[in-house]
Amino acid sequence: MGFPPKFIVAIIAIFWLCSIARCVPDTNVTTVLCNSGVYSQGDPFVTSLNYVVAELESVTPTYKNYDYYNISPYPNAFAYGHAACNLNITSSDCTTCLTAAKTAMFGTCKSQIGARAVLHDCNIRMCCIYPYKAIMHPSLNALIASA
Repeated sequence: MGFPPKFIVAIIAIFWLCSIARCVPDTNVTTVLCNSGVYSQGDPFVTSLNYVVAELESVTPTYKNYDYYNISPYPNAFAYGHAACNLNITSSDCTTCLTAAKTAMFGTCKSQIGARAVLHDCNIRMCCIYPYKAIMHPSLNALIASA
């Protein structure tokens, strides 16, 4: 007694669909918050900010638990940042989500010295002062100590 051919085809189709199915990160914006302070284009903070945001976007998807803190190496205008992704998404989906978060943050907070974008599967934040004293994350403390 064997399985009917239609049943076998259905099982093969299910396994095939499972092998090609792919999750897509949920990039729906939950909230975007902006600091009231602003910077101008000639401000050295722009260089620090660009450095921090680029690092957050490129390092977080490869960092342990998708949770990365950073500080700019430029002492004349420090910028601090943090990014994190949902642990249930892939590294490439984390990159996609952080790109969407960055776009939402800078689209809403034009030239603000501090901002935060929270999406369903990731978040990103940056500021010009050390805003994480309540958190005291060890990796950020080590970066601050070495700066």
